[in-house]
Amino acid sequence: MTTTAHPTSPYLADMGRRSLARDAVLVVAATALIAVSAQLVIPLPFTPVPITLATLTVMASGAALGPLRGTLSAGLYLLIGALGAPVFSHGQSGVLLPTFGYIVGYVIAALVVGQLARRQADRRVGPAVGLAVLGTLALYVCGVPWLALSLHIPIGDAIVLGVLPFLIGDALKIVVLSILLPSWWRLTDATRTRMRNESDAA
Repeated sequence: MTTTAHPTSPYLADMGRRSLARDAVLVVAATALIAVSAQLVIPLPFTPVPITLATLTVMASGAALGPLRGTLSAGLYLLIGALGAPVFSHGQSGVLLPTFGYIVGYVIAALVVGQLARRQADRRVGPAVGLAVLGTLALYVCGVPWLALSLHIPIGDAIVLGVLPFLIGDALKIVVLSILLPSWWRLTDATRTRMRNESDAA
């Protein structure tokens, strides 16, 4: 795997040597984090779509793990929930939920964000904002049509139920992600530099 600025890896999760076993652990850990964050829910009485931290976790995982492992973690979350594990919001499962389209969107968002992180869009605030915006749009593009089909309502009504109530919250998540990722990179760079200096001194 080639990188430009960081010879070890272009992704935040890879400070050490990569291995198949380590990648598998990271994927499962990210899946578990998505499942836990999906239970941190603020229900809204006028829509079946709740406010949840899972969207932020999915995009952070996609950036930290890259497109392959990030997509696998979101895909594993989708799979185990579709098969009946109570990992979706409110402990739900299955594919007939009105919100299942958003969960499909998790997979697409992780892929999009991971691809942009591969191009170093997660290292500065400006590009990180674009990364987070595109990841959020992927969630809407997948979630809103499914919501309309599930509830048998026009797409405009689905936008009212599945987009408009979440714009402020998603804007806050975009701000958090665009600050968190570059800050995480600065910390990672400082740690790598310190480890390299200690190794040279030894």
